[in-house]
Amino acid sequence: MIKIAKVSLLYTLVLLSIPSIGQQKNIQSSNDIYKALLKLNTLANVLYVAAHPDDENTRMISYFSNVLHANTSYFSFTRGDGGQNLIGTEIGDLLGVLRTQELMQARSIDGGGQYFSRAIDFGYSKHPDETLSIWDKDQAMSDIIQVIRTFKPDIIINRFDHRTPGKTHGHHTSSAMLSHEVFEMAGDKNVFPEQLAFTEPWQASRLFFNTSWWFYGSREKFAKADKSNLISMDIGTYIPLMGQSNGEIASAARSMHKCQGFGSAGSRASRQEYLEIIKGSNPAPSNSPFEGIDISWSRVKGGQAVKEALELIIEDFDFTSPKASVIALIDLYDLIEQTGDQHWRIKKLKDLEDIIIACSGLYLDGFVDVHKASMGDSIELKIEATNQTDTEIELLSYDVEPVIKSKAINATLVTGEEQIFYEEIAVAAPLNYTNPYWLNKNHSLGSYAVNDENLIGKPISDAAMTIHFDLKIEGKQMRISKSVMHKYVEASYGEITKPFEIIPEVSVALSDDVYIFANTEEKVIPVEVQAGKNDIEGKIRLDLPDGWTATPKSQDWAFEFKGEKKILNFRVSPPENRSVVSIKPVATIGDKAFTKTTHTIAYDHIPEQTVSLDASAVASRIPLVRRGKEKVAYIMGAGDKIPEALQNMGYTVDILDPSDGIENLSQYQAILIGIRAYNTVEEMNIVQAKLFEYAKAGGNLITQYNTTWRLKSEDIAPYKLQLSRDRVCQEDAEVSVLKPNHPSMFYPNQLTEEDWDGWVQERGLYFPNEWSQEYEAILSMNDAGEEAKEGSLLIAPYGDGYFVYTGLSFFRELPAGVPGAYRLLANLISLGTNKR
Repeated sequence: MIKIAKVSLLYTLVLLSIPSIGQQKNIQSSNDIYKALLKLNTLANVLYVAAHPDDENTRMISYFSNVLHANTSYFSFTRGDGGQNLIGTEIGDLLGVLRTQELMQARSIDGGGQYFSRAIDFGYSKHPDETLSIWDKDQAMSDIIQVIRTFKPDIIINRFDHRTPGKTHGHHTSSAMLSHEVFEMAGDKNVFPEQLAFTEPWQASRLFFNTSWWFYGSREKFAKADKSNLISMDIGTYIPLMGQSNGEIASAARSMHKCQGFGSAGSRASRQEYLEIIKGSNPAPSNSPFEGIDISWSRVKGGQAVKEALELIIEDFDFTSPKASVIALIDLYDLIEQTGDQHWRIKKLKDLEDIIIACSGLYLDGFVDVHKASMGDSIELKIEATNQTDTEIELLSYDVEPVIKSKAINATLVTGEEQIFYEEIAVAAPLNYTNPYWLNKNHSLGSYAVNDENLIGKPISDAAMTIHFDLKIEGKQMRISKSVMHKYVEASYGEITKPFEIIPEVSVALSDDVYIFANTEEKVIPVEVQAGKNDIEGKIRLDLPDGWTATPKSQDWAFEFKGEKKILNFRVSPPENRSVVSIKPVATIGDKAFTKTTHTIAYDHIPEQTVSLDASAVASRIPLVRRGKEKVAYIMGAGDKIPEALQNMGYTVDILDPSDGIENLSQYQAILIGIRAYNTVEEMNIVQAKLFEYAKAGGNLITQYNTTWRLKSEDIAPYKLQLSRDRVCQEDAEVSVLKPNHPSMFYPNQLTEEDWDGWVQERGLYFPNEWSQEYEAILSMNDAGEEAKEGSLLIAPYGDGYFVYTGLSFFRELPAGVPGAYRLLANLISLGTNKR
């Protein structure tokens, strides 16, 4: 039953969310409306192609979108899952979700749209041959072809050079090679013909490479280079409608890549960008990438009448009264309906609907009374409708996808009167649990398991519920859609909106990602059970492989209130021999099983994300011996889970904060410095002397990898070493022990070839390539076809203690439960104890 309430209020400014490709954009002002009209009058599509979030040139995307008014989108082959995280501990799948949302925020600033393929960022790759093998080249080609056929770009711009395999990141080169290869294939009906059931062949006019001096090796070389095949564009334009330069907008967008540390200052000066023509006709010397391509309404049948009417609307637009354009825009709607190109007709009618809504001063939205709900719950939908001008508006009906079919309202929206409608909704099928669609199934190393062609290319999942409104504005019927949100007021912030989400009735979680069994003694493993709804009960058990046992076999749980948690302990016993297995908690309600942990990703710069992943953990039966003091200290860097791993090894771990000063260091067997600490922690230069004094007095100082970019201290080591970009990407690369008699290789754990098995993603990264004679290089390793690299583990006696510098990827191996990584780290922490 619909309940209606009416509230009188004064005329206020319009605020309307407009859905676009991949993100919600706001038309908030007359400037925004006018800018949308200019874009409505431009029929140009631009697709920018690269490999990862943060690869895109936001200056170019903003320029094409905000200056040339082209419909511009970024196609990123991956979601950046294999990178590092400078602001938190999310890595892998969770990092991919974070970086996806950072891209969405970047596009909401620079005006672009967003697409992805199913390829996964599996870590640094040195050659496209490896990349395309792991990605599944045919699938990656299919994905970009489907996006090209759907988006229909006039021009495609590659960020990277397809002609340089093996000279840079394999993902980068692969993105360009694939774009280059599929340029003509997308227009061939015989290529991936199954796609023609929902799209059609499309041939873009030109393929460009967005080159710069960087690709030539230096500014001097670029200055001397032949540029006859290049378009030069000054993209340092000031945009009066936005009150900013293009460089400022682009920098704000790029600064959304916060987890990668890409914050940048805005530029207001002239800036040249270069496009090299790779395929298609050469537009030089015009310096227009669209030279010879009709990007006006004249390109479609019946478009000339639209062009003339729209230009008059733009000319007569009244910034003080946008509603004065509504009647003319309604007439324009009729003209666009009569045009002959389906792609542009559908696209431009949707854009025009948004403009009409904005000009009419209509506020219309739907909210539910809870942020999260579970199957079987009942929630209240609140529809808020306000006509803020004297435009004639009728709210005819609405439907809520996928749960409510059309509901008639037939309400005239009176100027200045807020009308509120309520609807009770039962949370049940066909509603689905909220989750990033690409993580709903287990995936391979190189690609997500997504088989629904309607999802391929999409940046994010659809909202849990979408409300569609049928309206009449000045007699013209149209339909607008909104994602259903939860809205509430917090005293210290004001009004806050969050996505409405559907969560499992119960979630389960293990306390750690890894459990280390150094011997056959049983360990207590706590399992957290959390209610997703009121008044539920069930059982919980641990699923273990043969040879492992859990006591008790299962336990009962019951909750009265949603959000309640309980910790239930299981005593787990390992087998006698070395074993690395996966353990999984399973909660049951009747015959329904629940095996997911609900993760929340919450940062100020992105919408809060709820992610459900399998609640599995690694259990490792590892022969592991420790020596020395029980306490170690850790200085966090870019973010990792090594402190948890150290606790799992049996150490007591203190987290040291350099901003508070560091004292009483002699109590620690070792001090470990987190990944990229010297790139991210401002105070490292202040505490460096104390860290060296600690080592000199007999401690073990273990420093993990850093890059040369933005180092906070020039003296990261007591003796000279030179950081480089050397790395070994093949996780199974052969490891040679150069110093088998060094204690790090045998005390207290005798390392064998078996300890180099089972490593994940890579051996290590950013190894030093030069060092002084005080260091001993312990290991040698290399990727196939490359020279051996000996900088992965450098150890130097320093006074009565040791200094260790390592680029080995402990931050990946330890959370994965790799036995050899634990045994090696125990040896490094124990350095010196064999002499005592």
